Amino acid sequence: MKVLLIEDEPKLSSFMKEGLEENGHEVDVAFDGQIGKRFALKNAYDVVLLDIVIPLINGIELCKEIRTNKPGMPVIMITALGTTEDKIAGFDAGADDYLVKPFEFKELIARIRAVSNRSKGIVSNINKIQVGGLILNLDNMSVIRNGKKIELTAREFRLLEYLVRNKDHVVSRSDIAEKVWDMNFDTGTNIVDVYITYLRKKIDKDFEHKLIQTKTGIGYMLTDE
Repeated sequence: MKVLLIEDEPKLSSFMKEGLEENGHEVDVAFDGQIGKRFALKNAYDVVLLDIVIPLINGIELCKEIRTNKPGMPVIMITALGTTEDKIAGFDAGADDYLVKPFEFKELIARIRAVSNRSKGIVSNINKIQVGGLILNLDNMSVIRNGKKIELTAREFRLLEYLVRNKDHVVSRSDIAEKVWDMNFDTGTNIVDVYITYLRKKIDKDFEHKLIQTKTGIGYMLTDE
């Protein structure tokens, strides 16, 4: 795979580049957000590894730029900022995954493989999924409901896709955390509920029929009935 690594710490970027190349990946390195943006928007990458605290353009803003211009390009945040609020900010910006420093290199390789497989799986699957007037285009990650285009972040799109694929079935918060965030559900965080709220505002707020239903004490379900 072709990887773009945006990391301003020379020793760490050198270590990661060497390790990635030993695992068969082709790696471009950028040491600041401005160069990273130029690389990301000009070239095709299978995955972008992006630090948050970098010079000129920070990782959050750069991730938003990538999402706007290259919506299908997977982005993994790699940062020392590891609070729940930091992770939510990363996912809000459109990150597909979030890895906290320090990390085991084999975990990085596994996460690269996971986001790449998800991306390839979507492209190779049927191009569109439809529930009533809601249409998800899996190639360009666009959403339309009753003819109205709806802008979603990458994480919101993944969440909606998971709900749609489980139409008329209740999914628990732990199911969502595992399948959409690739992490174990922490009962002390409300990240799933927060994202359901984000999604409802965009998918249901302006429509009489509400697709996303809450099943108290169990989880959530998407239905067009």
